[in-house]
Amino acid sequence: MGFGLSVLIAFKATAWLVFYVFFRGFGFTVLAMPLLYASLISWLVSIASHPSIDLPMLLGKKPDGTLPIWSIVMFFPYLYFARFFAMVRRSISGDEPYSQICEGIYVGGWPSSPRLLPPGDPAIVDCTAEFPRIKELKGHSYLCIPTWDTRSPQPGQIESAVKWACRKRARNQPVFIHCAYGHGRSVAVTCALLVALGIVEDWKKAEKYIRERRPYIRINSLHHAALEEWSNFRLSSPKRNEFLDVNSAPLSDPSGNTKSARVENKFD
Repeated sequence: MGFGLSVLIAFKATAWLVFYVFFRGFGFTVLAMPLLYASLISWLVSIASHPSIDLPMLLGKKPDGTLPIWSIVMFFPYLYFARFFAMVRRSISGDEPYSQICEGIYVGGWPSSPRLLPPGDPAIVDCTAEFPRIKELKGHSYLCIPTWDTRSPQPGQIESAVKWACRKRARNQPVFIHCAYGHGRSVAVTCALLVALGIVEDWKKAEKYIRERRPYIRINSLHHAALEEWSNFRLSSPKRNEFLDVNSAPLSDPSGNTKSARVENKFD
């Protein structure tokens, strides 16, 4: 499963290229140019999302959850395909937009509107690189750990998200962790959070615990490897999280490197 997104997008890139060649063969070269552009962008995303490269920063998603104009313009064939596919898949699958895993902890898909948010003014952990934070959610506490679909947040990103979420729970604020569908990236982070909160003993038991409440989760070998590495070297613990200072937790950039969490107050 490690090659899921890159293979899917590569197929899409090939399809766009075939359509381009087809229409060009009938003399519609100019009209077919958008198809060629869509193919090239899809190949670029396919390469950048390959597990050996894993470069979600390519899309330029900002810490406040917005995508810059240059990214929207440059990557619109991929970004709008992802949104369209997400809406179609959600309507066909019938998945719940979110599931309550335990008191104050929710997992779900991208909240494209406020009605898809859990109750209680939740703090939001966004695990997507491809979906923007909608403007209606600007008032919510927010942390972004941009990750490609079917890929996993890096252990350092998981640790940062866990510490941030634990501080929110210490204030009795609900936490909503989401990815595109609430199946993979968000579930990996939630597994770690359940361990850090002392609800379960390890991430394997956390996965079973979540599956009982959200049966359609699908975390793959990349998620498992990241959780295993996080569990071997994690800094968070149920006791320490109660006393973590708001400005002390490291945040991870998309490559997994940490930096000061001073930006948290800016978006809290």
